[in-house]
Amino acid sequence: MITQTQQTQEQMTPEVALEMLKAGHQRFLDKKQAKRNLLEQIEITSSGQYPFAVILGCIDSRVPPELIFDLGIGDVFSIRIAGNFVNEDILGSMEFATKVIGSKHILVLGHTSCGAIQGAKDQVELGNLTGLVNKLQPAVEVLRKSNPDGDLNINHIAEANVRLTVEEIQRRSPILKEMLNRNEISISGAMYDVATGKVEFLQ
Repeated sequence: MITQTQQTQEQMTPEVALEMLKAGHQRFLDKKQAKRNLLEQIEITSSGQYPFAVILGCIDSRVPPELIFDLGIGDVFSIRIAGNFVNEDILGSMEFATKVIGSKHILVLGHTSCGAIQGAKDQVELGNLTGLVNKLQPAVEVLRKSNPDGDLNINHIAEANVRLTVEEIQRRSPILKEMLNRNEISISGAMYDVATGKVEFLQ
């Protein structure tokens, strides 16, 4: 498997970048991961990096993006925070990754059985965690409004949070919104099932 270079990154389209993530995930599911010389990739990337995508995921130890998408060193920027939401620092990181470095796709990756989402549903209060889970409340409210009499399934809340985060990226970052409108990047969401290892790419 080749290491990303300036040339391969420049030739890539946003559509191809997403397809590469999907293809890598399929290799993971098929147990046909690409053979890589990671030490060689370290040497190649020591003078510069040209990742083709940005993945915003949760800190959950069961959801390692580089593994479930069969990625190597230098392939993607990986941003991880409990609940996979955005703030100014994360948006700035995305702007750096795309506008400055040239990444072509942003993937927001949520997952089932998310502890942060459970904390938001239960309105947990614990030090700095209180402020974090409060940022996930909009997704809880979305589900509550659509299902006022039903149980608030945390997996459904997690998916709602992914969709809201995709919208927030575009709403809160004029730079990323402009790049999206010019088809310089694409943005999508996905959900990872911790029980099956399968990623569902959302429409």
